[in-house]
Amino acid sequence: MDLPNTMVVTGASSGIGLAIAQRFANAGWNVAIIARDPDRLEQARKSLEPSGADVLAISADASDNEAIDARQVAALFGRIDVWVNNAMSTIVAPAAEIKPEEYARITATTYLSQVYGTLAAFNHMRERGRGTIVQVSSGLAIRAAPLQAAYCGAKAAVGGFTDSLRAELIAEGSRINLSVVYLPRVNTPQPGWSRNRSGHEQLIPDPLYDPRLCADAVYSTVKDPQREVWVGRSTMMMAIGQAVAPSFADRKAAEMLRAQQGEPMQYRPGDVDKPSDGPALIDGPSSDRVTGFAREYITSRDVRVVKTALAGSLLLAGLLARPIVTALVRRLPR
Repeated sequence: MDLPNTMVVTGASSGIGLAIAQRFANAGWNVAIIARDPDRLEQARKSLEPSGADVLAISADASDNEAIDARQVAALFGRIDVWVNNAMSTIVAPAAEIKPEEYARITATTYLSQVYGTLAAFNHMRERGRGTIVQVSSGLAIRAAPLQAAYCGAKAAVGGFTDSLRAELIAEGSRINLSVVYLPRVNTPQPGWSRNRSGHEQLIPDPLYDPRLCADAVYSTVKDPQREVWVGRSTMMMAIGQAVAPSFADRKAAEMLRAQQGEPMQYRPGDVDKPSDGPALIDGPSSDRVTGFAREYITSRDVRVVKTALAGSLLLAGLLARPIVTALVRRLPR
């Protein structure tokens, strides 16, 4: 008898991680959710029960290599088909005011958690000869923003690690798929849980997206594997701006520094060292600002099609213009 598909998602007790778990559970998958806070994790597990899916909740810190082990999931469900690395933390503060130990902690939870999760999944999938690993990244990995140097640096590192491993998999002819999904600004509880030393509440500028759009993009790339996926028009514009005019993108990012600062506030420790208090919710407090849920993401395959079409158009234009140019040249006085 064929076993149901099984997926694992880290950072899954709220926000995007819980939305991803819900998307797969609603599609009939077995789901394993990993997060630090056992109480919120249990709330998340119960919220997935109406889907009818079998759900395993594992309380673990994704930045702890020894705590991330695929064997517990495989022992219960028989196999792991998909592993989604989503765990993260951040600090809002000027780069010079972020302490060395805070850089280390943000790097561990946002970058090393993806490395450890990938290796745990990879070791299991390699035995089976197939599987899919998805890295949940951010548009800030492409175009960094002020006041989030630790987070932006950690997310940027994810792409380098993934590209290196992907090249190794291609060289050995592996059937394991690696995808990176770059997310926009999303309405989740996370901004209220972040460590903040900026002196101001963090304001998330528009456009603001529904976490379920991000979950749909992840599910889509699992069903139809893609190298990269960019979610939201803002992420697409960040990627284009950084590639075409990085100095201009620097100036626009600098203008965002003040735009991100709200009312004055005292220092907030946030969830860097331990989970913040809060329920297992997918949505944050700004649902009234969320843009529509229509499919708004583009894949690396879409980009290749556009590039091919543009190249073909330029070639065709050149071929059509050649007789005209030749005729004009012939008419020039000798």
